[in-house]
Amino acid sequence: MNAFDELMRFARETAALQQVYSRLSWDMQTFMPAGAANQRAEEFAAMEAILHSRKTYPRVGEWMDKSEPPDEEGAAKLRLIHREYNRKTKVPMELSIAIARQASLSRQYWLQAREESDFSVFAPALKNIVSLKLEEASAVAGDGDPYDVMVDDHEQGMTSDRLAVMFDEMRPRLVALREATLNCDVPPCLEGGFDEQKQIMLAHELAELFGYDLDRGRIDLAVHPFSCGSGADVRITTRTAYDDPLNCIYSTLHETGHACYEQGVNEDYFLSPLGMGASMGVHESQSRIYENQLGRSRAFCHFLYGRLRDLFGEIGVSDEDEFYAAVNRVNKGCIRTEADEVQYNLHIMLRFDLERSVFAGDLDINDIEEAWNDRFSADFGFEVDVPTNGILQDIHWAYGEFGYFPTYTLGNIYAGCLYKSLGSDIPNLNDQLANGNPEEATRWLKDRVHVLGRSNEPNEIISGACGFEPSTGPLLDYIEEKFHALYDI
Repeated sequence: MNAFDELMRFARETAALQQVYSRLSWDMQTFMPAGAANQRAEEFAAMEAILHSRKTYPRVGEWMDKSEPPDEEGAAKLRLIHREYNRKTKVPMELSIAIARQASLSRQYWLQAREESDFSVFAPALKNIVSLKLEEASAVAGDGDPYDVMVDDHEQGMTSDRLAVMFDEMRPRLVALREATLNCDVPPCLEGGFDEQKQIMLAHELAELFGYDLDRGRIDLAVHPFSCGSGADVRITTRTAYDDPLNCIYSTLHETGHACYEQGVNEDYFLSPLGMGASMGVHESQSRIYENQLGRSRAFCHFLYGRLRDLFGEIGVSDEDEFYAAVNRVNKGCIRTEADEVQYNLHIMLRFDLERSVFAGDLDINDIEEAWNDRFSADFGFEVDVPTNGILQDIHWAYGEFGYFPTYTLGNIYAGCLYKSLGSDIPNLNDQLANGNPEEATRWLKDRVHVLGRSNEPNEIISGACGFEPSTGPLLDYIEEKFHALYDI
């Protein structure tokens, strides 16, 4: 084999091992017994050692130097391998192993802290993972901003300054809309008991309806819903609440968006550098458009109202208009994953600003809970009652996933742009959704986004799908139009 073929063979084996690593993470968050936590941390450390050694293997550099990619696809593969090699060779293996071990252990402290509703239980572990991630990012950044390295890890080409500009554009319109809606009459909410097995049955039905192939996936329960895997094995989780089926429904649709993206990648790309989602921003655009623009639309709520009545009988609202209002209810709440479209991005901006302050050295971990609570009170107008509704609600920091949170809002921005173009291309979209048929919409997303994998840069994929450069305008216009009508503002 020539150098390029050797490199691709080696990259395929590395990608397969990466999937094994991912499966260990899935098991840890679903079925792993609590007593296995310390051993699992060592297993993660061992896997990280293998992966790091492969990604920094000197022959990779030699193969890259000698490689002549046969086409654009090959050039894209080479570009991605080159990017990862340059990054990984700047980070000592011992540091990568320490991060993998600490991330696994931190999760257990996060779970314990949640159970006891006491941030101090988690704080030492968080301090450790912050220190390790700062060391890693600084090694890569050189004279640059370490936090930008973390952002770039999740959204290639993005910087914290560019994110801050977009967030500053969004905040005034979102705050104004939030105040206007909260001064209106509060819509009803669902009431009653909702059998959890029926919720899980409905979750499977909706996931398949939106295109999730359960022959290549599965749905399980987790404290914090997530998806993992790519190619022929893509798994998701959801959660249930006896008094609130919407939690399960929209967690499932959100994770289904992620899963369908991974399953929809061109099969020729599987186990190659191109064989997964382009970035977390693009990934979140899929989960958010499935969950919100499609799943929370008035049209789809018409269908969903009927299904809930079929399964549960009386659900506490009198008709589908009240149901649509309940699904999109703007109310005071602490939890990001349960937030409405008006307030969701304000939750993200809070986390983004705290992360920047931590990694700039302006905020100590010992003070971060107080900083969170003060910022939340200022932004949302009421106090955080318990840590599980505040700083302990998200698992991301336990895993060292700093720079991840802003991609949720970036994904919302992308979703707003995609939805604008999708609606133009499918003029009878609402008729289809009202009949419980999102197939044409999800096929449009697969053809424009999913199938491409990582063959292009994130911004190129979104602008190519939309026909214009992504910006905050389409998302803000969509949210304002929707909630002005809902609340008669």
